[in-house]
Amino acid sequence: MSMQQSAGSTENRISSGAVEGGFEPVKALLDRFLLEDETYSAQLCVYWHGRPVIDLWGGPDMVSDSLTGVFSVSKGVSALCIATLVDSGELDLDARVTRYWPEFAAHGKDGILVRELLSHQAGLFAPPGTTLDDYLDSRGLAAALAAVRPAWRPGKVFGYHALTIGVLMEELVRRVHGASLQELYAETYRRPYRLDFFLGLPEAEDARFRDQLPVILTPAQQAESMPIPGDADGLSSAAFSGVDAHGPVLIPNRADVRRAGPAAVGGVGNARGLATVYAAAATGIDGIAPVVGERALAEMAQEQVYGVDRILHDEMAFGVVFMKPQPRIPFASHLAFGHDGAGGALGYADPMYRLAFGYIPQRMSYPGGGDSRFVQLSTAVRRCVANLQSDRQG
Repeated sequence: MSMQQSAGSTENRISSGAVEGGFEPVKALLDRFLLEDETYSAQLCVYWHGRPVIDLWGGPDMVSDSLTGVFSVSKGVSALCIATLVDSGELDLDARVTRYWPEFAAHGKDGILVRELLSHQAGLFAPPGTTLDDYLDSRGLAAALAAVRPAWRPGKVFGYHALTIGVLMEELVRRVHGASLQELYAETYRRPYRLDFFLGLPEAEDARFRDQLPVILTPAQQAESMPIPGDADGLSSAAFSGVDAHGPVLIPNRADVRRAGPAAVGGVGNARGLATVYAAAATGIDGIAPVVGERALAEMAQEQVYGVDRILHDEMAFGVVFMKPQPRIPFASHLAFGHDGAGGALGYADPMYRLAFGYIPQRMSYPGGGDSRFVQLSTAVRRCVANLQSDRQG
């Protein structure tokens, strides 16, 4: 089946791009979002069985190859690098972290397993005084984390390591692979597949970069999002130490962040690049074998923790780094693995449906991660797949 071209325009806010027959309801839903909100811009790309079946974009100043920051969606892409090391046998999820990082043993951390470290169970947050600059070259911060006492007994509770999980991933890759995580990503995914998704955006690509736009809050939402009194000294603040996602300059809009591409929050790309990296890793593309073996991906995707997150104070579920679908954020089947971001973007692979999905809005959504739009779009995609499979079987 060939992709059908859509003759949309910015002026009437209908999406442009291509959609394969059977997936038209997804385009109709994206168009509805564009028509309902003149400030809304987004890109959506979906692979099914290793083939692109949806490639759409729309809204003010958004074109097919625009690049935008994606906040924590970066964690999922970085996790695909970890998966390659698990697949090659270089990294054992059931090994103690100290096998690869001996200094990590300080303050009783010698028993922490790699899978616990990378599923938000270790209780390791940056010390007071940490700034965003410390995350751009994480070697010093990694040494600091190796020396700290965990905030809780590792493995007993879990809480979102919003920034430090990127530092921990980067240090493990340095110890195991020798090169940086960003270099591993470039050599394994970005360069071979010519991906428009970067962990470290070259200056030459800046002309395509579109600033992440701040959220537009209603008065009720503004009141709801006010900081909790006294939280400045709490664990939630410690987890986000050095970074204000909603600060005067949004993280991806800083050129130094884009250049460094920190594993937790520094990714920049478009929906086509995001969907393609998940397809390359999990389903393969156009008959080329997947980068990562099925067994290693299943290990990474297996749910490790579920419940009320100690940092986010809300229901969450995680595999090894990856977010897992759960009742509050039902973005895919229970086999899926991926990550959302504070701006409302989402990338994932879903082995049950043989899907790879990338969605990137330009304006930050409220309340951020867990955006209802990406849940609706993903649900519509899976419904189309189910209908197509039913028609073929009939």
